[in-house]
Amino acid sequence: MRRFLLLYATQRGQAKAIAEEISEKAVTYGFYADLHCISESDKYDLKTETAPLVMVVSTTGNGDPPDTARKFVKAIKDKTLPPDFLAHLRYGLLGLGDSEYTYFCNGGKVIDKRLQELGAQHFYDTGHADDCVGLELVVEPWINGLWAALEKHFLSNRGREDTSETLTMASHASRDAVTPELLHVESQVGLLRLDDSGGKAAEVLEQNAVNSSQSSTLIVDFEASLTRSVPPLSQASLNIPSLPPEYLEVHLEEALGQEESHASVSLVDPVFHVPVSKAVQLTTNDAIKTTLLIELDISKTDFSYQPGDAFNVICPNSDSEVQFLLQRLQLADRREHHVAVTIKADTRKKGAALPQHVPERCSLQFLLTWCLEIRAVPKKAFLRALADHTGDSAERRRLQELCSRQGAADYTRFVREAGACLSDLLRAFPSCQPPLGLLLEHLPKLQPRPYSCASSSLFHPGKLHFIFNIVEFLSNTTEVILRRGVCTGWLATLVESILQPYMCANHVDGKKALAPKLSISPRTTNSFHLPNDPSVPIIMVGPGAGVAPFIGFLQHREKLQEQHPGGHFGATWLFFGCRHKERDYLFRDELRHFFKCGVLTHLEVSFSRDVAVGEEEGPAKYVQDSLQRHSKQVAGVLLQDSGYVYVCGDAKNMAKDVHDALVEIISRETGVEKLEAMKTLATLKEEKRYLQDIW
Repeated sequence: MRRFLLLYATQRGQAKAIAEEISEKAVTYGFYADLHCISESDKYDLKTETAPLVMVVSTTGNGDPPDTARKFVKAIKDKTLPPDFLAHLRYGLLGLGDSEYTYFCNGGKVIDKRLQELGAQHFYDTGHADDCVGLELVVEPWINGLWAALEKHFLSNRGREDTSETLTMASHASRDAVTPELLHVESQVGLLRLDDSGGKAAEVLEQNAVNSSQSSTLIVDFEASLTRSVPPLSQASLNIPSLPPEYLEVHLEEALGQEESHASVSLVDPVFHVPVSKAVQLTTNDAIKTTLLIELDISKTDFSYQPGDAFNVICPNSDSEVQFLLQRLQLADRREHHVAVTIKADTRKKGAALPQHVPERCSLQFLLTWCLEIRAVPKKAFLRALADHTGDSAERRRLQELCSRQGAADYTRFVREAGACLSDLLRAFPSCQPPLGLLLEHLPKLQPRPYSCASSSLFHPGKLHFIFNIVEFLSNTTEVILRRGVCTGWLATLVESILQPYMCANHVDGKKALAPKLSISPRTTNSFHLPNDPSVPIIMVGPGAGVAPFIGFLQHREKLQEQHPGGHFGATWLFFGCRHKERDYLFRDELRHFFKCGVLTHLEVSFSRDVAVGEEEGPAKYVQDSLQRHSKQVAGVLLQDSGYVYVCGDAKNMAKDVHDALVEIISRETGVEKLEAMKTLATLKEEKRYLQDIW
């Protein structure tokens, strides 16, 4: 078979899953994918690689390549490499990202750009998939078009080989790189021509959407929903994806005697089990969002941090949601059984492997609680598999619609945008009874949740503070259910017995209760740190809970100024924003203290929901408005004084608005076009003087 090198750079498993899908489909088209994680540099060598290269690259943080790609990126960025170092290489790259972040798909773009600088050329156009609207909108056509692009490459480089009429069209394309758009029709025809030996890549189903039992439904109520479609989809012939090959065999074994089936969640980083020494509610009871501060006692561990660092909290799924799954899957009476997982002997899945996030000999209860992301939005492949375990024909048809090409809009609306999870689907489709193995094949690992450190170890020795908003939302896919965030809901319940209410925020001693414990792990060191030179001025922008790392910055700076009374310290600006001055002005007393003692030289606070009274101009509504009001000073700090700007908080709106405000400020104060101002800001980012910690 014709070989191509397939590399993936993944942070949370998304790129790996897509690369594995490409690898599995390759055999059907007469190719062999030599699949490796990009970090496995001992298993491939681009310098001598003669086969075409296919890469799937995700993006982490705010536009960084994944941790697994750091070594690779460092190697190819070596400035001593000649410009023709990779001139022999032909490649195609699929980047994954989220357009809610400023630097969309930047992990892939960084690698793409550098490969071209080293002489490598595309044999297939780069794809940029957006997790904000659904990765599959780009991923599926990109993969479908890949086979014709590979076919053309092998034909032009190794002489003509026998090939199907379907793909011959692509070999006559006039462009060097084949685009997914050009190949959409050809790839779809190719899918329909496959035989069953490689697994059906498409099935054409012709059924009536509405079964006779629904005939009495009033027309006025007949609207599309998660469980119901309307014409034309309900009457359409469907192109549904191939059924993913099942590959896991799961046996539940009764635990003998008093043997405990406790297991630990496997992590690469060290894990620290630390007690909660204090918990405080920072907002009033009538605030729109409830914000809590938790203090951890790390004095008996070697966990260390500096202001600006983040760390992981290892959290479980909601106990009530786990119990629902156990009941719904008819496994409640076997919750304490040990889970034994093996690879199916007759599986057709290429390179099938046991999921690393399932510990050996753990109980079923532990598995669902600590290991699987049961809140994950099911991908179309999961829906396709669930359809085959659904007894009712109308329910099965609806699941097939949701994973079909024709049902893409319904999938986006009722599954993806609605945040539907496995529990929602099982409620919506009562006859669906998937085996446990299917859950292990399709549910991703339950990820730890990252939080910014909100303290300085100089100011609070042996302690670590962090803050969070309790996330609450309504899930109404089939019935209205109030849900809390997986981690924030658990943390709020965990500290309930020792929580100090808003008015007691400054009391040192909390309620006398047994200190709950939680598990934390360090995160990879980032650049979101104070400048090494304390005389450099800094601008901090952090509305709401985004103020967290800046409290650590200011605590740290206060201690440094105490230790070096004659030292020169640069100006410090903080742009903070909240809804109401009297409800959710986080750390108000602390910030006023920092301002009074000169640690904070400029404190600019905006209130988005308070009505201005007695002021001509009125207070700024948002942090970006406040930045604009101090346009000249902000530009001076960044462009004349070589200062730093830090932005922390919401990526979806705030970070973009602040970015746009900084572009306008640079444009206005320097008299250049906005495009030039954007380049200036990009330079600041490259110099690590424009830093973001956003989510």
